[in-house]
Amino acid sequence: MVKPLRIILLVALLSLDAAGTALAAPPIPPAPAPPPATPVWHCVRYGETLSGIAGRYGTTVNAIATANGIANPNRIYAGRCLLIPRGVAPAPLCVHVVQPGETLWRIAARYGTTIYRLVALNGIANPNLIYSGQRLLVPDP
Repeated sequence: MVKPLRIILLVALLSLDAAGTALAAPPIPPAPAPPPATPVWHCVRYGETLSGIAGRYGTTVNAIATANGIANPNRIYAGRCLLIPRGVAPAPLCVHVVQPGETLWRIAARYGTTIYRLVALNGIANPNLIYSGQRLLVPDP
């Protein structure tokens, strides 16, 4: 029983400085910062649209246009490499009432999104079949 007492006394003595006061514990270093996200680049191919590219990467047309200094999101050229911003918060949603003659493509273009996103948001089984008066969730412009 004497040995454990000696160990405790030794530890207690080692934790005192020369003046007999207790030593402060060394500060805990801060957690390292997460590594910066690697940029994602996409080279535009013939026939691609900015809304299609945005839908593929889960971002918005406006976020890509802003990151690349694109003044007119409807005019991009094959061969141009675009920086794709990551971590863009999803856009708030609003309701669009389908008007006679409207198509899902036209509605998607109006709100700067893709047909695929509208289909997913609204559970549309057939993207070629929407009705006048139908209420659709769309990104808030």
